[in-house]
Amino acid sequence: MKILIVEDDRALCEAIDLHLIQAGYETEACHSGEDGLLLGMQKAHDLILLDRMLPALDGLTLLSILRKKGIGTPVLMITALDGVGDRVEGLDAGADDYLVKPFAMEELLARVRALARRPQQWEGSETLSCGDALLDLAHQSLSGPGGSCSLSRREFQLLEALFRNPGQLLSRAVLFARVWGSDAAVEDGNLDSYIHFLRRRLRSVGSSTAICTVHGVGYRLEGAPLC
Repeated sequence: MKILIVEDDRALCEAIDLHLIQAGYETEACHSGEDGLLLGMQKAHDLILLDRMLPALDGLTLLSILRKKGIGTPVLMITALDGVGDRVEGLDAGADDYLVKPFAMEELLARVRALARRPQQWEGSETLSCGDALLDLAHQSLSGPGGSCSLSRREFQLLEALFRNPGQLLSRAVLFARVWGSDAAVEDGNLDSYIHFLRRRLRSVGSSTAICTVHGVGYRLEGAPLC
């Protein structure tokens, strides 16, 4: 599970980041509403921890923009405002939960676990399908008419992003953000290498599902070899 932290209090952000990593989550952090919006639009995270009182672009406005753009990533809003009206306003803007500062890290982690247990759209079922290929989310394996195979962590993350968006063009930037993180120092050719590996995986399980290349832009998963 990959979590985006949008918090302008750098000390608090670092503390949250540390506790989430220790709990086994992948994290990415930023300190402004503008950066939070850019990262949130990439659909590269399974959960967003969002500070309400951000400078310039505040958390409520950021969240409203994401929801209007069709971004359904679950959001846990964090704020010092503890009035009932404030909580209602945050939930009405599209937040899935609301946590008031100051808070214990144990409570934050409990709320993250609770959101992870919900049948959110990023979870769906235990499997994803496209054409005659099936991706097992629980066991990180791929199967098709000719058998099944296990996947490495990177292979699974990349294939999951494609399976969750069948027929849609995913840009190279989105795939890099989803698998390696938007700030990771990764060579551009790494993505092409993993796409090559995944095509071999699909062939090895006898699947006709294809990963199509849109040169200079990105990749698209098709249930039939249309490319």
